[in-house]
Amino acid sequence: MKRNSRLSGVLHAILHMAEAAAPLTSEQLAAHMEANPVVIRRIMAGLREAGFVTSSKGHGGGWVLARPLADISLLDVYGAIGAPAPFALGNRNDSPGCLVEQAVNSALDSAFREAEVILIQRLGAVTLAQLFEDFHRRFQARKEELSHVSL
Repeated sequence: MKRNSRLSGVLHAILHMAEAAAPLTSEQLAAHMEANPVVIRRIMAGLREAGFVTSSKGHGGGWVLARPLADISLLDVYGAIGAPAPFALGNRNDSPGCLVEQAVNSALDSAFREAEVILIQRLGAVTLAQLFEDFHRRFQARKEELSHVSL
């Protein structure tokens, strides 16, 4: 089953933008993401509509963040990409009159709703600033790890 990694990809792009000293073009972001620039432009258009990024054309132009990372949660970005169904699991609906299917679907529906509530709460509790700080902690640890390796 294929997973939807769109949220992860968008967050990846935003953190690259936050790290950049200048606007990043769709081509530059695509290179970071190993994606097609057209896909990046589509993603960025949704983020622009949500007010998270802006763009400028011409020499030196590109995409920049429009809001501080601390003001954007994972839930905000999730909403900006259309709030896709968070789970690939679903109910079987081949025999809607079957009482067994109804019982199974009822139990699964309840579990899916509860899991989605927990996920949404967690996404709302994490800011992009927290992701950025985590990246920098990992980067610093990697630098320290590599500095102990003798060549």
